[in-house]
Amino acid sequence: MAAHPLDTETAWQLVLQAVNRSNVTLAVPETSEAAVRLNGRGAWHLLHPATDKANDLLSLFLPLCRPLEDGTVSRVVGQLGQSLDGRIATATGHSRFINGADGITHLHRIRAVSDAVVVGAGTATTDNPRLTVRRAQGPNPVRVVIDRHRRVPDSHHLFTDGEAPTLRLVAGTYRPNRPARIESGVTEVPCLGPCHDSETVCPTNILRVLADFGLRKVFVEGGGLTVSAFLRAGVLDRLHVMVAPMIIGSGRPAFSLPEIDLLEDALRPRSQLVNLGSDMLFDLDFS
Repeated sequence: MAAHPLDTETAWQLVLQAVNRSNVTLAVPETSEAAVRLNGRGAWHLLHPATDKANDLLSLFLPLCRPLEDGTVSRVVGQLGQSLDGRIATATGHSRFINGADGITHLHRIRAVSDAVVVGAGTATTDNPRLTVRRAQGPNPVRVVIDRHRRVPDSHHLFTDGEAPTLRLVAGTYRPNRPARIESGVTEVPCLGPCHDSETVCPTNILRVLADFGLRKVFVEGGGLTVSAFLRAGVLDRLHVMVAPMIIGSGRPAFSLPEIDLLEDALRPRSQLVNLGSDMLFDLDFS
């Protein structure tokens, strides 16, 4: 009898098995049938039939699960959800929800395979996000808000719901305290000093601070200025851009990067295009 093809839910169970593992064979939980062979450095091979959507899910997430190589401080994944015309919000800042249900599920899955999820103060203030995993199985990441001047209201979910530890990165001089400990509630970390070129965040310094806390698989969820700062700094390994079938016509652009004169100077990462259902996903590989 032919094996029943893996569906997306089973594929997601295999992804959760794959977190921080390599050179192993992953098995279907219900039957213990060999399903995926991880061969190290992100390579993998299907040993079991799978639906197209299950195969897409594996191709998107297995590279995010592999262990970090020796000497690598962090692996950083960014995400932007935008309209067809490249807008992430209206002119008044309204952005919930540009992406559809399938895009939001994808977002929660990235959280589930990350140590930390990072947002800027603008996104945290406007959207009041929870940054937890609710639409997929998997653990909640540590939540990190870049809040130099403590402008995110203390009443927001990140600081009150107790669903996951939260690091609040604020202005001040960073003094490493090893071993750094993550408290169960909210921990303020003074670490945001003056930045060159008037940047609002210093991605390299932020990643060093998070690594001190053991947070090395980092998901930069938004907003556009924050993701653009990490992209400009050259520290993004992967960028997932989810495009919703809508045209806003005005509003806030997804990317804020230095101007270029020639198309030869444009960023052209390796890419794959995946149909999530409600949204189209560009998986961009900068590694």
